[in-house]
Amino acid sequence: MRDALGVGVAVGLSGFAFGVTSAGAGLTVLQICALSLLVFTGASQFALVGALAAGGNPLTAAAGAFFLGVRNAFYGLRLSQLLRLPGPVRPFAAQWVIDETAAVALAQPTRRSARIGFTVTGLTLYVLWNLTTLGGALGAEALGDTDAWGLDAAGPAVFLALLAPMLRTATERAVAGIAVVLGLGFLPVLPAGVPVLVAALAAPAVLWLEGRRLGARRKGTDR
Repeated sequence: MRDALGVGVAVGLSGFAFGVTSAGAGLTVLQICALSLLVFTGASQFALVGALAAGGNPLTAAAGAFFLGVRNAFYGLRLSQLLRLPGPVRPFAAQWVIDETAAVALAQPTRRSARIGFTVTGLTLYVLWNLTTLGGALGAEALGDTDAWGLDAAGPAVFLALLAPMLRTATERAVAGIAVVLGLGFLPVLPAGVPVLVAALAAPAVLWLEGRRLGARRKGTDR
């Protein structure tokens, strides 16, 4: 309960930044709230809004958000084995399969505590994220031009804050570094939203190189 509430409250409050950023990108309050209610995966939401704010094509922006959200499907495979929820409950639980709920659930020693961690984290985060999204959207309208306040940087700042603690291994840091280089390198020459898709190539490239390195090491050991 302590872990779940801590994560839910800490991350849920960042929905305010998403609401402000989305309003600055030109979305209506209804559109902003619909994104948080239906999509409910912060990284994908920020990626979508960031691409739209840069003038990107909506389909390209949605594609970038989709690829970022694919990771949740892999979380779902692991959580389905761990939680073993009843069939009728699974479609509703799937809405809460995100980084934070997966992290809390997988850290628990028993199935019962994993279910409690998943449920409390998901409920707390879903409620707070949507309430703060609404507050951010309404607050941005009251503030007027968000660029004048420097709030257009809130989205990228929150995204980096969520991402940085996840980069624990050399492989993960290499993927992130190459993704940054690819994204920034292609930013001046490709339409908005497309550099994000190109940056995703960093993951298979690093994994391929890591596989070759491990293969070479095994051959050397065999000799």
